Amino acid sequence: MARLVIKNGYLKGRKATSHLNHLVKYIATRDGVEKVSNAKALWNSTKKQQSLITQIIREFPDSKESLEYEDYLAEPNRENASEFISITLEQHIEQVGDKEKYLDYIANRPRVEKFDTHGLFTVGEQPLILSQVAKEIAEHSGNVWTPIISLRREDAEKFGFDNAQSWKALISSKAMELTESLKIHPDNLKWYAAFHNESHHPHVHMICYSTNPNEGYLTKPGIRKMKSALATEIFRQELIPLYGEKTQKRDDLTKEARIALRKLLIQMQSDTLRSEKIEELITYLAECLKHTTGKKQYGYLKAELKNVVDEIVDELAKDERVAKAYTLWQKAKGQIESIYTETPSQQLPLSKCSDFKSIRNMVIKEAMEISQGEFIFDESETADSIIPAPPADSSMLPGYFPPENADDIQDELEPQKEAGRHHGKSRTPSWWSENYKQAKQFFYGNEDAGISQDFEKAYSLLLLEAERNNPLAMYDLGRMNADGLGCSEDADKSHQRYEKALTVFHAAESEKPWKYAQYRIGKMYAAGLGTEQNYMKAAQWLTQSASEKYKYAEYSLAGLYYMGNGVEQDYQTAFELYLRSAKQGFPYASFKVGKMFRDGIGCDKNETKAEKYFTNAFHGFTSLEKQSHDDKLQYRLGWMLLNGIGTEKDILQARSYFEKAALVGNSFAAYQLGKLYLGGEGILKDIPEALRWLNLSAKQKNQFAEYALGCLYLRGEDVTKDVAKAISYLKSAAIKGNELAEYRLGKLYLTGEDVPKNVEIALQYLTASANQGNQYAQYTLGKLYLMGKNVLKDKEEAVKWFILSAAQGNIYAQFFLDHIDEFKEPSVMLAATRLLHHMSRIIGDTAPARMPPNQRADRKLLQKIRAKKQAQGHKQDDHEQSMHTL
Repeated sequence: MARLVIKNGYLKGRKATSHLNHLVKYIATRDGVEKVSNAKALWNSTKKQQSLITQIIREFPDSKESLEYEDYLAEPNRENASEFISITLEQHIEQVGDKEKYLDYIANRPRVEKFDTHGLFTVGEQPLILSQVAKEIAEHSGNVWTPIISLRREDAEKFGFDNAQSWKALISSKAMELTESLKIHPDNLKWYAAFHNESHHPHVHMICYSTNPNEGYLTKPGIRKMKSALATEIFRQELIPLYGEKTQKRDDLTKEARIALRKLLIQMQSDTLRSEKIEELITYLAECLKHTTGKKQYGYLKAELKNVVDEIVDELAKDERVAKAYTLWQKAKGQIESIYTETPSQQLPLSKCSDFKSIRNMVIKEAMEISQGEFIFDESETADSIIPAPPADSSMLPGYFPPENADDIQDELEPQKEAGRHHGKSRTPSWWSENYKQAKQFFYGNEDAGISQDFEKAYSLLLLEAERNNPLAMYDLGRMNADGLGCSEDADKSHQRYEKALTVFHAAESEKPWKYAQYRIGKMYAAGLGTEQNYMKAAQWLTQSASEKYKYAEYSLAGLYYMGNGVEQDYQTAFELYLRSAKQGFPYASFKVGKMFRDGIGCDKNETKAEKYFTNAFHGFTSLEKQSHDDKLQYRLGWMLLNGIGTEKDILQARSYFEKAALVGNSFAAYQLGKLYLGGEGILKDIPEALRWLNLSAKQKNQFAEYALGCLYLRGEDVTKDVAKAISYLKSAAIKGNELAEYRLGKLYLTGEDVPKNVEIALQYLTASANQGNQYAQYTLGKLYLMGKNVLKDKEEAVKWFILSAAQGNIYAQFFLDHIDEFKEPSVMLAATRLLHHMSRIIGDTAPARMPPNQRADRKLLQKIRAKKQAQGHKQDDHEQSMHTL
């Protein structure tokens, strides 16, 4: 027996049924249920009850499907008889009375949970006046549907549906499903409900109708859809183990289904399929579509062509992977359907299953592209991602060096000690003077000392120190001139400051070898600050400093070995140097050691040790940030919190760190904030806020933000489409070497979509992207040269690009390498593979595993819903009551 029961009736006109008048009187006078003393509740039912039950079953045969009748058959005692009689009469009251009386009954009957003077509720918080609602419904000339939704008491209490507020939130959240089930336009739906807290089976009475009297009808599929939507939400917590089976989190379905569906879908997505039959059929369909007029969609095709499409789909279903995935999908669906129906749907041929009807239109789309000779871009969904993730180290220049202040914000203040120790024995006054320390306080701010961040004051004090020939002050001034902090941005002046600082560091070191000065010199050569970038010189100076076990030099030298800059690339040496630095408490080194243990680079893979060093790094960064409030540290802490690296994942705390960093000019932090608000990850999606941060980042020439804005304006889904602005952002990102922007531009100019077609420009962008290692650009070039479309056919060049792409795991490129000497049209050869990938996505999208914790709507539907809400007076950022299972 299903655990959720929906009884659907409807009222039409003011007809009464005279032979049931005595039942109406019974309902009107009873106190909810027939009264039975507790002592006699479990006695056998009375003859009067048995007689009445017989009459009820004769008059209302569908009452045998109720939970109460199931209880009565199992134990025919007086209590269960009373429950069955009460609920059945209540469920059929609409057949023996008029609409106004029915409304009064559900709003005022005993044990209704009342909001004010009655128990009626609807969407929103506006109080309902019962007399007005009664008049409104009584005067309605169309059909009024009266669903009654019933649960067992144990389920109601277990999942929190034993109170009116939970039901109100549930029904409000499922209004769209109600409109679809009742075939009512969303603008026209009106509904009211009341919760009756019965002892055995709490239930909700609803009244639903359309403001358009000629609209609406309810079919068996509609009832099934309504049950499915409600059951999915009510039993969500219990369903999660069933859904989780598909991701190998639980294994409680049948033995055959224990192979995780998710694993199978991934396999489908990463495999190829070669089918001579599909190639033959899709070639035939493509030729037929050339001579077909009208809409090229399944529902509009002639029967003959529909049969061809069905045959292709069923041929696809013969593939072992698809057949297995479809069977697993059906079993999981049946397990969930059993909650709200006694007869789960039977497995149909794939071409006849309504849940997968989109694959039929995918087949037609494939055939259309082949018939029109269009170039098909075979790529994963991530290839055109709007919000690619920058690496964790993006905010550091160069990538393997810590922020410039990492050597002066340690607890032990080692650099000060080093500076004092060296210069205490020389004629040169200490670089770490009171003036310099105060300047640093103003630069970073010090909450404990009550000092607010003030770049202008910091700049003034540093100028005084620079006049005293302090290279630390000169170096910091160089940074401030470069970034425009406390002064106007001036690259020439920045170079001059760095150059003078480097000269003084050299002079100090030549006076007496000193690991601190050696480290600073090596760092400046590596970064090209005040001099030409020279990795070999950097390695020489850093090696001298690291030989003295100076942890900062060890860390920076490790970076050179890791990248192979100035020295021969050696991951093992890099790991050893990082480890030496980490053991001295340098958190940046701990982070690198954690990554190398995690990935097994330069050492054996060890997840436990990786987590240990990541945790050490996080605590070290936290301590440093409290002292310095450095934006790069804040960005890194935000990144670790966002990804759950070295700490528990905490998106709100990550956002807080990103905001701090972004507000002082960290473009990567601003980009991450835009990404968070754009994707709604852990925080409410907020497009205006996303645009605010992305624009701030883009103004600072951040290529990731520029790319994201370009994609947003090109798609025109969350913002008004603006091709000119989109191209401008994409070109700006491409100039900075953004491979995704280059690939996107190459596609646009190759297809002539949104911009005039220009193959020469397309090839320039695609080649630039491919040379940076973009596998999709490499594959596209290979396919272009193999097909000889838009370019001269060049098999050798095609193979070159396919090899590079396949080396990165591109299965399409590998497919062509495996079939390079076959003479079929490439798009036809790959049609079956593309359909296999479409199928994996469709199964993944329609599988119940995608539903928890809330069902999703597609982007276009969400746009329509948002537009409708704004038209009704909702602000763009207001959020209606959401449903939470208690």
